[in-house]
Amino acid sequence: MWTVVYMAQSREIATSMQNLLTNEGILVKLRPISKSNDNNDNYYEVLVPEAEVEEAHSVIIEKGY
Repeated sequence: MWTVVYMAQSREIATSMQNLLTNEGILVKLRPISKSNDNNDNYYEVLVPEAEVEEAHSVIIEKGY
C-alpha cells in the first residue's frame, strides 16, 4: 500500500523530492491533487510504499524539507 509522506506545492518541488528519495533507494510515486488546470500550479502528493515510510521521513527531515 502506498502512503503519502509529503505534500508538495508545485510539480518542481514534487520532482525534487522524488529525485531525493529515489537516490536513497526508496520507491516513489507522485499524484497530482487537482487545484487548477495548469499542472505546474497543482499540489502533489509524494507517496512511498508503507514499508518505507519511516526511512522516507528520516531522509526528508535530514535534508531539511
